Amino acid sequence: MEWLIPEAWFTGLGTGLLLFLSAGAIAVLVRGAGWVVDAASVLARRLGVSEVVIGATVVSLGTTSPEAAVSVMAAWSGEPGLALGNAVGSVIADTGLIFGLGCLLAFVPADRFILRRQGWVQFGSGILLAVICYGALALRGDEAAIVRPVGVFLLALLVVYMIASVRWSRRHPLTGTLGDALPDGERLLRILPLGVLGLLLVLLASRLLICTVSEVAVRWGVPQVVIAATLVAIGTSLPELTVGLTSVVKGRTELLIGNVIGADVLNILFVIGASAVAAPLRVVDPTASIPRIFLYLHLPAMILILALFRVFIHTAVPRGRFRRWNGLPLVIFYAVYVIAQYALSAGR
Repeated sequence: MEWLIPEAWFTGLGTGLLLFLSAGAIAVLVRGAGWVVDAASVLARRLGVSEVVIGATVVSLGTTSPEAAVSVMAAWSGEPGLALGNAVGSVIADTGLIFGLGCLLAFVPADRFILRRQGWVQFGSGILLAVICYGALALRGDEAAIVRPVGVFLLALLVVYMIASVRWSRRHPLTGTLGDALPDGERLLRILPLGVLGLLLVLLASRLLICTVSEVAVRWGVPQVVIAATLVAIGTSLPELTVGLTSVVKGRTELLIGNVIGADVLNILFVIGASAVAAPLRVVDPTASIPRIFLYLHLPAMILILALFRVFIHTAVPRGRFRRWNGLPLVIFYAVYVIAQYALSAGR
């Protein structure tokens, strides 16, 4: 992608134009990811898979494609702060902002089957990432990094997760479908090319987003990991936000909970795993203040919000649904997290 969209194109542009290009890139990411999701959903519906399982696997795989593309491109470009901050920030945004808002707007069902399987995988993936990062810091100090073998290990766990999810889906009771009728062959043939085009748009737009955001971050003196965990993370999480809020409006809240859990798992196993395979991800870089921001704020915030989510799951499963007020602490936590990042960045 570097020869298609070189970084040198953006060094002489004004900040306003860079922000405009960033917004355009995010818009293209959302549209491309939407086509990917539509194509994946049509295929899944033909298989008669339950909504919550579709959300946790097929749909989340499509909606995390922007995070994957952005982080992999960032790793290739030697920007580990952008790769790590985007993935971890997306987990926090998905759980705090997206599920929190959805929970405030509607009663979200607590599917016992999915929450006692994919739900624990979600929490375990976050703990695993923290162990990897802090373990690397303890063993290698300033040379700590998520190396390629670890990336391969995360991708292997992703394969295991997807296989297990397919097996779980066969045992899950069919509680609904994403459409009123199965799509015909003509519609399937029409939407699959859009899915392929969507993936191409996601890749190109992600490269554009990396270049513009990196240039703006340098000019503003803000660490890349902070920009990645807020502006880029929210931007690349827009597909999850769109799918989640649309599912609430249409009364299909099963898709919301499935998509959030699946996206969190994929952000760690898929996004960080693929990024580490592309290039080792330094978790310590004193010149970029990554230890203070990423290791001392982002990772703990991710673990705390996942733990809070687990508490709400524990209380929701016996009732069969989450309470609306559960969304308020999640949204507040996300707001405090964002404010804390910029406060620490301003004081560095």
